[in-house]
Amino acid sequence: MALFQIKNVAIKGVSASVPKNKVNTYDFDFFTKEEANTFIETVGIENRFMAGDDVCASDLCFHAAEKLVSDLGWDKNEIDILAFESVTADYRTPPTSCILQERLGLPESCFTLDMPMGCCGSMYAINVIGSMMSAGTVRKALLLIGDTITRMSSPKDKSRIPLFGDCGTAIALEFDESANDIFVDFNTSGKSFEALITPHSGFRHQVTPDSFEYEDFGNGVVRAPVHSLINGMDVFAFAITKPPKNLVKMMDYCKLDKDVDVDYFLIHQANKMIVDRIVKKAKLNPEKVPMNLKDYANCGGASIPMLMVSNMQKELQEKSLSLVLSSFGLGLTWGTMYLRTDPMVVSDLIIVN
Repeated sequence: MALFQIKNVAIKGVSASVPKNKVNTYDFDFFTKEEANTFIETVGIENRFMAGDDVCASDLCFHAAEKLVSDLGWDKNEIDILAFESVTADYRTPPTSCILQERLGLPESCFTLDMPMGCCGSMYAINVIGSMMSAGTVRKALLLIGDTITRMSSPKDKSRIPLFGDCGTAIALEFDESANDIFVDFNTSGKSFEALITPHSGFRHQVTPDSFEYEDFGNGVVRAPVHSLINGMDVFAFAITKPPKNLVKMMDYCKLDKDVDVDYFLIHQANKMIVDRIVKKAKLNPEKVPMNLKDYANCGGASIPMLMVSNMQKELQEKSLSLVLSSFGLGLTWGTMYLRTDPMVVSDLIIVN
């Protein structure tokens, strides 16, 4: 196991924001009514929020961060670390976290970091920044996780764009010697990197005029090399195989009885078919597996914090909870996290105009 144990770090709050543009599955012109019905029934996604060309992930995360800092009553001058996890940065350079440091009015002493880890993003951010904080030399951190994933997709690609929604989230971490340890296990299979990829975008295949030429692949898949793609069968096979095994492995390591010791399993909201299959393979109680796919779709790296805000606000505010998190995506990467939370601040969802 690539096991990490984070000591002395507590999650103090979480927040989320979405763009104002709400799109129903029936609104996509490439779906017939019957196809839309089938999609909603099997994939589980009826609505999603989609950002316009003038809204970036950093904008959504900015609003989530401002709200969370205010609700926590934090002094911005005491924030030591700002991390931005996203695959939709403002620019190739400079890092978007540097830009957000200035926008949020954080001190120049603030350490900034960008992480483009995709659907495992929130767990990666907690692991990396939490490990940095555990010694106690830095006390407070903001993790901003968000994407405008729909802007990466071809508007004509029925295999991808209906699956995703845009959002920005913020997680507040604080050094706390009374905090419960956080356990994390991560894994990588780089040989399968092409299953989730944007072919023309980086320096392996730089953008040229040909990058914008659409090609019809049949079955409603029309895209250009500049658009992100999913090899659906490969991703599905991966998602229902590696993550549930890793989830069970982590529970065994932590000596957890899934029916007694865990309040909720927060599984990356890829789609209903995948979540349902993970639940079945890991033999989880479905009542302990919240889902928000119907209203928000797959929010990428922000999927789990978005789930906390949309489905668990009251319980997270009022109770101590035992949680097992499972994420999987780009890379291909997958991991499991076990943590116990104390009552925290969970801000109301923000709609960004």
